Amino acid sequence: MAGQTYLLQLSANAQTLQVTIAGVVYQLTIQWRDGGDCGWVLDIADVNSNPIVQGIPLVTGVNLLQQYAYLGIGGELWVATTGEPAAVPTYDNLGSAANLYLVIP
Repeated sequence: MAGQTYLLQLSANAQTLQVTIAGVVYQLTIQWRDGGDCGWVLDIADVNSNPIVQGIPLVTGVNLLQQYAYLGIGGELWVATTGEPAAVPTYDNLGSAANLYLVIP
């Protein structure tokens, strides 16, 4: 992760927050999806709640926005888990041991 890094304050429940990247306000919605290999997922919308991309799994070790570079969002989102860096966030540890970081180049 290179650039200015910000910890997004999350908790282990469904939530929506707004972030500003390169002067554009985005709405991030994070929710837990049960069943099979599901878990925490992220939806990104504009400030008026118009969907931009939905259902991004919160996995560690990759820039969650890399595959959506064509959308021009301009930042990076990374998930990191303390203790076990490659462990995906569990239902209970989001916002404590598992965190979401916004990186702005």
